[in-house]
Parts: sequence; structure tokens; C-alpha cells
Amino acid sequence: MRMVSLPLMVVTMRRASALGVLAVVLGTGCGLPGGVSTGSPAASSSRTSTPAVSPAPAPTQSPSPAPLTSAYGVLMSALSAPNYTVYLVGVDGRVVASAQASTPGAVTCANAAAALVPPPVSTSSARVYYMDAVGVVRYIAPNGDAGRATTVPIGPARRAMFAVSPDDQRIAVIVADFDASGATTSLYVEDLNGGGHHKQLYTQTGAYTLWPTGWHGTDNLVLAKVPSCTQGGGPGCCSPQEFHVVDPATAVRRFTVGDPTCKLAGAPSPAGVVCETDAQANVLSWTGTTLRSFSIQGPTPAHLSPNGSLVAIVPSSDTVIQETSRTLGGMQACAWIDDNHVLAGGESPAQPRVGDVTTGNAVAIAAQGTCAGRLPGGL
Repeated sequence: MRMVSLPLMVVTMRRASALGVLAVVLGTGCGLPGGVSTGSPAASSSRTSTPAVSPAPAPTQSPSPAPLTSAYGVLMSALSAPNYTVYLVGVDGRVVASAQASTPGAVTCANAAAALVPPPVSTSSARVYYMDAVGVVRYIAPNGDAGRATTVPIGPARRAMFAVSPDDQRIAVIVADFDASGATTSLYVEDLNGGGHHKQLYTQTGAYTLWPTGWHGTDNLVLAKVPSCTQGGGPGCCSPQEFHVVDPATAVRRFTVGDPTCKLAGAPSPAGVVCETDAQANVLSWTGTTLRSFSIQGPTPAHLSPNGSLVAIVPSSDTVIQETSRTLGGMQACAWIDDNHVLAGGESPAQPRVGDVTTGNAVAIAAQGTCAGRLPGGL
């Protein structure tokens, strides 16, 4: 059975009977209008009522972020504690900035199943954005810049999931209201600062929901199609099944990346993502085109480098760079920092590390947590 853990979309199911499989990685079920369709979104449930989504007013505009001079990995501590911490890590393993927030409460599907939600973290080209227990979204940057960005809807059975555009100008928000039948999913996009140009784009109810995974440039929004709920967890229960590349002004789907015959296998990057069958891995672009393929010995996490030239596969407790056969022993990579360094997370007693894919060397990080992205962000 397939057991691929995809680190950038860690699934949190506190008070559930099992921990779901992560996928950063979108089928039938919840979907968006096709790229050539002019009709309404296809429904996946007979229930059509949709609660009003009225985000709280955002604060005044924050200063423009300083441009980055280096790339950074993002770690996030476990969401099982009352507070969680976000860490920015350099390629040398040093923690250059960190911030703590109250942990958003667990959500369930009417107490009958665990609701599936991604980490409350998003990255732009220069900042990491993170959400607290009351829906306030704040940011930190490697130079110490920090502040409050906006507020998103949240509640006992409601969770907001968000992705900030690379230029820090817009935010895409999925609001999911969970019940025994799944979730009512609503998508809106608005100005990050001030909440202007608010557009309510899409609603649907059913057994699948969407996660805003990131922006491909500033004109394409990437959403992951994911089961709304899980009972008991298990292999394949909780992984996103496809990526939908949509117009952020209309929610019309432009491309679908991944399908039931080739499962999404790792963290996406600006170059695309890897999907797998039992014997073959395919590198896919953001138009869904297969760029190249290679053989694998069964499903395994496979992470595409930012420029698309390398794939880090994790067949066991080691990380292997497919194109060079370089092995980083005892290191399970979950994201790339830049085109020469991978990030491995871990909770005690495991130790997060940064690995150099050119030399094979690794350095320990003085923090605990799982992969939650990279700076610069964007897909």
C-alpha cells in the first residue's frame, strides 16, 4: 500500500485516532470549473447551502518586504501543543528568525471523523506568514521584520487556509465549514493589506475540499484537492489527489496536475511536481506536461528542486539525488531550500538537518519541527 509522506502540507488531526499522510502536494469530488468550461463548478453533494464568509477587517498596509539575499528553509513545530513555533533556517543550518503563535484548535467532521487541514503557514518571495488560534495572520522575515498582515475566518467547525502571493499583494483564502457530510468549501481572493478588491470566487459542498497550496507567479493560483475528513487514517487516506491551477480572478481551472493513475509524490516547486506509479516517477510541469521519467522501486517521497534539474527521493531512511546518485545518509529530506540544499525535519529525538547535495555533507539545526516551506516562496 502507498505510504508517501509529503512534508509541505503536514496534516494535523489532534483528537483523531490517527495522523493522516501529508501531501503538498488534488478524481472526482470537489473541483473547479475546467479551463474550457463556462458552466458552474461541478457539485459533489446534494447539499447546496453555503454559509456566509465575512472576514474581519484587515490592518493598515505593512511596509514592503526587503528583498532576499539568500534562500531559507521553513520549519514548524508540532501543532499538538498550545503554541507552535515557525523557524527560518539558512543553508548553513543556522536559525535566523523565529516566531510563536497560539495553535489553531482542532476541527472535526461533527465529531464523527477528523477534518483534514494543512499547516497554518504560507510563504511569499520574502516573508513567512502564519496564523494563530483566532485567525490573525502575521509574518516574519529573515532580517527580523515582523508584523500583522490580516485576519481570516475561523471557528469551532470552521478553518481558513491561505496562500499569500509571491509579491505580498494578495491572499487566497479557502474557508472550510466541516460537518458529518464533509465540508462546505468557499474560496475568496483579496488584497493582503486592507482586504480591498475582495472577490468571492467559488463554493461547493461535499466529501472533498481544497487547500490553497501556493501561487505560480502572480497570475496562477494552485489548489490541492483533498478529502475533507478521515476516519482512522491509514495509507492514502489523507493525501491531496490533484493540483488545480486556476485563474485567481475567476477560479476557472486552467490545468490539472496529477491524476489517479499517477499519484502526487512530493513537495511541489516552481518547476512543477513529481507523480508516481508503482514503477515509474514522472516530473510534471504546471501545465501537467510530463518533462521526464525515471524508474523507481515502489512509491517513495520525491521532491523536485526549485529549478527542476534534480529530484530528491527518500526510499528509506536516506535521501538519494536521482540524477547524481548522491546519497545523504540517515537524512529524510522533506523540502528543498535552494538548488543545492535540502531540508529534513524532525521532532525529538530526531534532529532536523540541512544537507548539501553536492558534497553529501549535512549540518544539524538547533530547532525541532517539520518542513513548512521555503523562502523565496511561490510555485
